[in-house]
Amino acid sequence: MVKGIGAVRLQALLDFFGDPEIAWNAPPDALQNAGLSQKIIDNLVRLRSGLDLEAVMARLAKAGINVLTRQDDAYPRLLKQIDQPPPVIYVRGEILPEDDFAVAVVGTRRITVYGRQIAEEVGNYLAQNGITVVSGLARGVDAVAHDAAIRGGGRTFAVLGCGVDRIYPPENRHLAEKIIERGALISDYAPGTPPDAINFPPRNRIISGLSLATVIIEAGETSGALITASFAADQGREVLAVPGNIHAPQSKGCNRLIQQGARSLLRLEEILEAIKIDQVQARQEARAAIPADPVEASIMQLMSAEPLHIDEIQAQSGLSIDRVSATLTILELKGMVRQVGGMNYVAIRETGVRYLTDD
Repeated sequence: MVKGIGAVRLQALLDFFGDPEIAWNAPPDALQNAGLSQKIIDNLVRLRSGLDLEAVMARLAKAGINVLTRQDDAYPRLLKQIDQPPPVIYVRGEILPEDDFAVAVVGTRRITVYGRQIAEEVGNYLAQNGITVVSGLARGVDAVAHDAAIRGGGRTFAVLGCGVDRIYPPENRHLAEKIIERGALISDYAPGTPPDAINFPPRNRIISGLSLATVIIEAGETSGALITASFAADQGREVLAVPGNIHAPQSKGCNRLIQQGARSLLRLEEILEAIKIDQVQARQEARAAIPADPVEASIMQLMSAEPLHIDEIQAQSGLSIDRVSATLTILELKGMVRQVGGMNYVAIRETGVRYLTDD
């Protein structure tokens, strides 16, 4: 709620103070030592002096708005994996475990007949295959994809560039209500935040961050959908673009993405192929069927982003080499470690993962 404090500055405050409550109550000189500018310090001091946090939480609950932090188990798993995930997201609706299977579908507001047809087909196809459709509730491709997912019996998320209590554009209010029933409205902007042009490009990182892949259906050369594609690529997620008429302004962005290396979407089945849905499902089933135990926890405590050889893991853990090898196989199935060659392993850590040995 403090203007000027986002994911990066909040992390700096946590690194400095060790606790958000201590940072919230810190005197101005301590906040300055933590690296905040005087303008941001003034914003924080002014806001907290007149703010009853309990009353804020009560108002949010009354409005049906849930607040999730990165420490909450319900915080989307895929979003936790991106660089600088939003510390807080506001949700109207419900985020379910099956929403880990999600694909973003975005594109131009100036949708053509061709674009509408493809958006409907993609949204419906994903819904029929149990994939949550993620988009931005904008006019054009976004709205069509949301609606197709709902009519296909699926789930959908709309990520907003304003508070979740401020529906934009207003003509999509009825669609937003249906999305709340079959998914969620999501934003990292505090309730009451109005739609502003500068809010929309940053929210696109959440659209791609919630998704295993991003499908661009139609996009002009300066379309915001291209920003989403860029975020997806930076996040290591798949980018698929629908080729179009080389003379149509709405296709120039997609054709350029394909020219630059994005996957050309020619068959709907290619979406599921791109996200390796069989591997994702196997990993999800492994996580559900094989709960963490003390042996897994002890090995995970040894792991980091630096490669560690299986012999070193065995030596540090004190376990037999057979037990270490079997446990590493299970952890690979769960998507928690990865072999990087030569029997060296690295951790794939996710904020909020709990083991049986946790307090």
